[in-house]
Amino acid sequence: MFERPTGGERAILVHLDLATGQHPQQLEELVELASSAGAEPVAEVRGSRAAPDPRLFIGRGKADELRRAVSEHGADLVLFNHTLTPSQERNLERLLQCRVLDRTGLILDIFAQRARSFEGKLQVELAQLTHLATRLVRGWTHLERQKGGIGLRGPGETQLETDRRLIGGRIRQLRRRLEKVRAQRGQSSRARARADVPVVSLVGYTNAGKSTLFNRLTGAGVYAADQLFATLDPTLRRIEVPGLPGVVLADTVGFIRHLPHDLVAAFQSTLQETRDATLLLHLVDLSHPERESLQEQVDEVLEEIGADGVPQIVVMNKIDAVGASPRIDLDEEGHPARVWLSAATGEGVELLLEAISRRLRPDQAAGWLRLPPAAGGQRAALHRLGAVSEERVDEGGNWWLCVTLPQPRLERILGEVPDGLFQADPPGSETGLPAI
Repeated sequence: MFERPTGGERAILVHLDLATGQHPQQLEELVELASSAGAEPVAEVRGSRAAPDPRLFIGRGKADELRRAVSEHGADLVLFNHTLTPSQERNLERLLQCRVLDRTGLILDIFAQRARSFEGKLQVELAQLTHLATRLVRGWTHLERQKGGIGLRGPGETQLETDRRLIGGRIRQLRRRLEKVRAQRGQSSRARARADVPVVSLVGYTNAGKSTLFNRLTGAGVYAADQLFATLDPTLRRIEVPGLPGVVLADTVGFIRHLPHDLVAAFQSTLQETRDATLLLHLVDLSHPERESLQEQVDEVLEEIGADGVPQIVVMNKIDAVGASPRIDLDEEGHPARVWLSAATGEGVELLLEAISRRLRPDQAAGWLRLPPAAGGQRAALHRLGAVSEERVDEGGNWWLCVTLPQPRLERILGEVPDGLFQADPPGSETGLPAI
């Protein structure tokens, strides 16, 4: 029997054009995935079939060609740009005498390298074990041995059954831990909701420039690189948006075509930031030749995770690469629908902040507010929210506050609004600022 090797970086890439009517997976993306995982592509094998071969996926003739390529290039890893069944993976490894990894396994390996936070590591391990559980198919010798030794002889259980039982127990443990993390994240989300703090979440195809834009807006120094899945763990930072007292910006993992279902299931707590967002910024790489297709793929993933109903602004990024100018495109109702900018150079970023402000403040209250001396608690609440930009006191001891705040939150703070509470201007003012 063939013992699976534990390492190896020289890889041969395999891609089949299948007549399934779906959008073809591009080999160029597999090259990027392989490089992101640290593999060294040494050859490519391409072909076409009406349908995958049940036993080897690529058919016997193409499998022989692949075996010769493995021998010729001294490759120790074969990467498929498709999802293989456990039996196909086992049969190919027997034939090729090297490790075979499908698209899902490759993405899981990249995620394992990128995970930094405790939550991220738990999610990646859960996804890997869920994927591995389907791969225990008696294809490798170490899984066929029975327990031995004094007191353990007899019917016993095979190593395969032991591994399956241990993996199942670990999966249940990870899910319990992630439930606790999800509950903690839910508490933070509810706290932001109670405080009416809007959350703007960055979404988009991987490598579209989300982390670069996040750093441009927040100065957070999040790792950004020209590679797939450079960012895995979600990061939240507060940003200043004109006319709004406070906005939280969330940078999340990038999406990809045919995102593995194991990842979607494992990353529910991370993707919760996207589902619960007030507004989505959908980044599109203008320089990508298939940007429309990638945009559709992101929309499909958003629908899959239940975030398709969240309002979004499409951010056309990398205008510097295509020679476009920064601008805001409005929809039929006059709301900002698209913003053209460059996250790398910063050109057009101020237009994005303006668009966010216009989308989040249709019910915004802004102007001068008069509070009597007895309303110290309400005054303190407005200051805690950062809603007061200027304050004056008149001869009668009344506070005059220049505030900007969403109308629902203002009503919760002030309660019943007495007549004459709002004035056009504070006494002695010539600013002409509007009253609320």
